[in-house]
Formats: sequence, structure tokens, C-alpha cells
Amino acid sequence: MGINFDKVLGVNVTAIQLRNIRSELIAANLAHVNTPNFQAQDIDFVNEMQRAKYKWARGEIQKKYRIPYQPSMDGNTVTLHVEQTEFAKNELHYQTSLSFLKMKLAGIKKAIEGK
Repeated sequence: MGINFDKVLGVNVTAIQLRNIRSELIAANLAHVNTPNFQAQDIDFVNEMQRAKYKWARGEIQKKYRIPYQPSMDGNTVTLHVEQTEFAKNELHYQTSLSFLKMKLAGIKKAIEGK
């Protein structure tokens, strides 16, 4: 009888993948803080996790444009403190998901070793 890793590891793998995608988007936003007409993007993490539950919904991530608190004169929608805060929160959640995944893998290892 084989191990179904999707069931054993749960949502943690999907969460880590989505957190990684979100980190890349936010990092791009931060890199373009002074680029005229740059439109900040992000994903709705909860919505993407819901979509990932269904095999048919997997595929292209639905990116959203961030609505700025205060429009800039050059059309850029990046707000530095917002992006920094979102990046830090995302990193914290990424590390948490990674810790859960490590615990699951350690449990599988113990089961295989018969401990």
C-alpha cells in the first residue's frame, strides 16, 4: 500500500507554493516603487487556496491589482509601507507553513522507521 502524499501533507504544500508566488509579486512591487505607471499586483491567498481544493480550478493564479490608498501623480500604485508590511506577513505565514510541513515529514519518517 503506497502513501498518498497529498492526503498526508495536507494543504501545506499548496500554501507554500502560493506564499512563494505571493512573495515574488510583492518583491516585484517593491522593486518598482518608483516606476511610473507601474500597477502593484497581489493574490487573494484565501481565494487561491479554495480554488486549489478542486482539481479543475488549478492552473493560472488570479492576480489582482492593488488599489492605492492615495493615487500618485505618475500613475504608480505601489505604497512602500503597505508592500513592506504585506511582504513581512507573507514571510511569517510561509515560515509557519514550512514548519508544519517539516513536522508532517518528521512524523512520516518516524512511522517508516517504526518508532
